[in-house]
Amino acid sequence: MTTTDVKGAESLGDPTANENVGHAAGAAPVAAQTALEGVETAAAPELEDEAIALPGDAPSARAALNRGARLRSFEIGDHTRPKSDIEEWRFTPLRRFAPLFEDVATDDREGDAALDYAVTVPEGAPEASTLAPGQAPRGTTLVPEDLPAAIASARTEQALHLVAAKNAAYEQPFRVDVTGRGADRRGNAHLVLETQESSSATFVLNHTGSAQYAQNVELVVGDNSQMTVIALQDWDDDALHIATHHAKLGRDAKLKHIVVSLGGSAVRVSAIGEFSAPGAELENLGLYFSDEDQYLEHRLFVDHAAPNCSSDVAYKGALQGRKARSVWVGDVLIRKEAEGTNTYELNRNLVLTEGARADSVPNLEIETGEIEGAGHAAATGRFDDEQLFYLRARGIPEAEARRLVVRGFFAELIQKIDVPEIREHLFESIENELARSMN
Repeated sequence: MTTTDVKGAESLGDPTANENVGHAAGAAPVAAQTALEGVETAAAPELEDEAIALPGDAPSARAALNRGARLRSFEIGDHTRPKSDIEEWRFTPLRRFAPLFEDVATDDREGDAALDYAVTVPEGAPEASTLAPGQAPRGTTLVPEDLPAAIASARTEQALHLVAAKNAAYEQPFRVDVTGRGADRRGNAHLVLETQESSSATFVLNHTGSAQYAQNVELVVGDNSQMTVIALQDWDDDALHIATHHAKLGRDAKLKHIVVSLGGSAVRVSAIGEFSAPGAELENLGLYFSDEDQYLEHRLFVDHAAPNCSSDVAYKGALQGRKARSVWVGDVLIRKEAEGTNTYELNRNLVLTEGARADSVPNLEIETGEIEGAGHAAATGRFDDEQLFYLRARGIPEAEARRLVVRGFFAELIQKIDVPEIREHLFESIENELARSMN
C-alpha cells in the first residue's frame, strides 16, 4: 500500500405533516403506514427564520420544469447566487453558507496550506495523478448545477484522480484524508474517482479539522465495474462544507454510495446518480446525527435515463439539542426511455430532544408506465415511551435503553459498510453523541 501526502491540493411530526411537506415540493403523498416503527410523533419546533419562501410564493425564472432539466455549466457567470425562492435552496440557511458563495481561491500560503490531503493507494493500483480542466475523464460526468460547484471546479487547477485499473480488484480501499487548518480558511477541490471496465474498488473520503470547503467529487463507474464510495463528514464544530457528488454508471455497473455526516457547523451534500446504459445498479445509503445548532442537509437525484436499471435509497438521521436541524430531499426521475426501472427511496428521522427539527421531502417523477416498481417513504418521530417502558421493565436502565434504541435505529445501515474500521468508528461516534445528550 502506498501513502502520499499532498499539501494544499487545489484540488417530528405525524405522517400528515410529512405529507404536507411533500405536497409543497411537488412530491407524491407519503403514506401513513410509512411512519417510523416504534416511535411516537412530535410537533416540529419553531426555528430561526431563514426567509424561506415556498415555490408558489415567489417563483424563480431559473426554476427548471423537472429535476433533470436544471442548467449545467462550468461558467461561474451562468449560475446565480442561491436564493430562498429557488427550490433547491429553499431549506438552506443561506447566511451560514455565504462564504462558499464567494468566488475566491483556496487560501494556501507559503508553507501553510488551508487543507492537507493524505492519499493512500492500494498495493498494485495506479499511483494518484492529477487532471487539468478539460482533461478526460474530468468533466465527462460532473458539470456544475449551482454556484458553489462551479466555483470549486474553476478554482481547482489540478483535480486529484484515483483509478481502479481494468479487470483489477483491490482488497484495501483508496483513501483521501482531508484535514482543514482553520475555520476562516477557504478551500476548493475537485476529485475524480474512476473504476475502469470490470474492476472493483472502494474509495474512502474522510474530512476532519475545520475549513470553509467547496468540493466536487466526480464518479466514473465503468462498464461491469463495482465502486463503493464512503464519504465521512467528521469536521470540527465550526466547519462549513458544500459538496456535489456526481456519478455516471456504465452498462451493468454497480455503485454503493455512502454518506455519513456527523460533524461541522453546516454541511450540505448533493449526490447525483446518472444511469447511462442498461443493467446498472445504484445503492445510496446515508447516516447523519445533528447536534445543537448544527445544520445537515442531504439532497439526492437519481436519474433513470436507461432501461432495466435499479436504485435503492436509504437515509437515516438522529437529532438532539436546540436548533438541531436536518433536511433530506430525494428526487427520482424515470425518463421515458427507462423502461424496466425498479426504484425505491426511504428517509427516517429520530428526534431525541425538544427543539430539533427534521424536514424530509421525497419526490418521484415518472415519464413511462413500463416499469418494474417505484416508491418512496419518509417519517419523523421521537422515542416511543412504551418501547422504553418495555426495556426498563426488564431491568435495563433508562440511559442504556435509549442507547439501545438509537444503536438499533442505525445498525442496519452501518452493517452495510464493508470497511470494519469505519463501522467501529461510527458506533463509537454514535455512543459519544448519545453520551453528550444524556449529560
